[in-house]
Formats: sequence, structure tokens, C-alpha cells
Amino acid sequence: MEKGKCIIFSAPSGAGKTTIVKYLVGKMPELEFSISACSRPMRPGERDGFDYYFLSASDFKEKIKADAFVEWEEVYTDSFYGTLKSELQRIWSKGNCAVFDVDVVGGINLKKLFGEQAISIFIQPPSLAELENRLVKRGTETAESLAKRVSKAEKELQSAAYFDHIVVNDDLAIAKEETEKLVRGFVVN
Repeated sequence: MEKGKCIIFSAPSGAGKTTIVKYLVGKMPELEFSISACSRPMRPGERDGFDYYFLSASDFKEKIKADAFVEWEEVYTDSFYGTLKSELQRIWSKGNCAVFDVDVVGGINLKKLFGEQAISIFIQPPSLAELENRLVKRGTETAESLAKRVSKAEKELQSAAYFDHIVVNDDLAIAKEETEKLVRGFVVN
């Protein structure tokens, strides 16, 4: 398999990771978002090959047997997520860098897999209280789901040291600028 560079972003939910990733991909044409495969049903408004590569659980299992994934995880019974080798080939064959927007465990695992071929960046909220405030402002969480996300974030914040860089998203404009400098420095070298 041809090899290229990877940029791995991880953060607790509400830290601003996806906003920063979209900003960078929109600004730097040499970056391309790595589309994950999943076995969950497509949600309204989602498109196959754009949001995810949607596979049935049996098709996903066949691809696992065929060693078609760089990495994969069974999140719940028959609920799979993973990165297809063909997706990375598609990105790298154009000379682009693959960008991952993944959970903390996925970020750590991808960095172990790609080593010096990758840069891993942890987007950190200024505080747990501010993260909770951002999640409340979204208006998408129930009291129960909010408590779960905050509890998970507390654990995820303890894993920040496993990443190459930590960017504190206290001010979004500054976080975007700092992240862009890190990514440009990695892409150029």
C-alpha cells in the first residue's frame, strides 16, 4: 500500500474539533477528510461516500476477513466503524494528506499505527465547566446524555498527553491559527 501523511484530530465532544477540521480542510487543498465506513443505517440528509461508506454488518465483516481495513472497531454488537485501506489509497494517490476526526481511543490507535507518518492533535476545552456550557448551548443534549458526555470528557482529557500536540480552544480564532501552524509545519516537512 502506498503511504502518505496523516493528520489525526481528537477531542471530547464540544471542544470544537470538527469546526477546526472543517476550517483546515476548507483552507488547505492538500488536506482531504478520510471518510469512515460504518454499519449503522444512513440518517436523513446523509450520503453514502460523503458522510460515511455505509455497509451492512455482514459486508463489514467480509471486509474485515479480507483485511480491507486499516483499523476498525465494533462499538456495539454488529455496529462497526473503521477506515478502509482503499480510502487512504484514494487520498494518498492524489498526493494529499488524510485527515481523521476521531474519538480519543481511535486517535491514539491511529497514531500508534502510523507513527512518524502522522501528527496527532488533541483539541482541549479551556475547562470541563466550559465544555459542559458549550454542550448545553448546543441544545441537543438531554440531562442524561449531557452527564454521560461530561463524564466521558473527563476521562478523555486524561489522555491528552498521548497526542503530539494539545491545542486549547479557549478562543476559536486563536485555536484555528495555532492548529493551522502545526499542520502546515507537518505537511511541508
